[in-house]
Amino acid sequence: MALEITGIAIPSLICIFLFLWGASLFFAAAQSPQGAMAIFVVGKQWMWHLQHPEGPREINQLHIPVDVPVRLTMTSEDVIHDFFVPAFRMKMDVVPGRYTSEWFEATKPGSYHLFCAQYCGTLHSGMTGTIEVMSLTGYAQWLRENSTAESMAQMGLQLFSRLGCDTCHLSDGTGAGPALQGRFGKQVTLRDGQNRVMDGAYVRQSILDPASLPLPNYRPVMPTFRGQVSEEHILQLIAYIKSLASGERTQAP
Repeated sequence: MALEITGIAIPSLICIFLFLWGASLFFAAAQSPQGAMAIFVVGKQWMWHLQHPEGPREINQLHIPVDVPVRLTMTSEDVIHDFFVPAFRMKMDVVPGRYTSEWFEATKPGSYHLFCAQYCGTLHSGMTGTIEVMSLTGYAQWLRENSTAESMAQMGLQLFSRLGCDTCHLSDGTGAGPALQGRFGKQVTLRDGQNRVMDGAYVRQSILDPASLPLPNYRPVMPTFRGQVSEEHILQLIAYIKSLASGERTQAP
């Protein structure tokens, strides 16, 4: 009996230790470092659309600085894609209707292949691109040369006004919809008592299916903008609403 108990207990303890150790390493690796550079990715048949918060947009190519953590926020316009960079050992599904994220840090300048690793239709094999890893000074120069007049937040502000969102979401809270200043990243209590965090997924659902997120003290009068805005537009609106929470100055040009 003692031998049987020992033979079961020792391997079990070893397995538990290895599991907890591996799980802690997994969660530590999955969390992007604070201050990671944000890049927004939209996959569509059959190309990659990538945008920097400062405004520059790229197709099938991404310029990033060396030795800087990069956090990707990704979604799809149509079917499931997969953002795959073999040299970085980085692979993540890009799913329509939701946001997935992944991060990496390139440690050597150069040009690296980007693939779609999920069969997505006729021209799947042609959905390729490159990641251009540059020195810090080289990237700063590229950013200056390719800078646009508007950041993502400023594009979101213009879209916010063009869609008429500013007629209901007044800053003083007296409009037909709630004020958005300082709300991103905070908890929101729905009419049924459920608590949600106002993150990118919440904002996206509010834009496309506002009736699914009824708020207390507000009538469900917000229309859906499904079919009127693209995934890129939604990311720009999220960037604008996020800037309201961070205190970032966002002015229309």
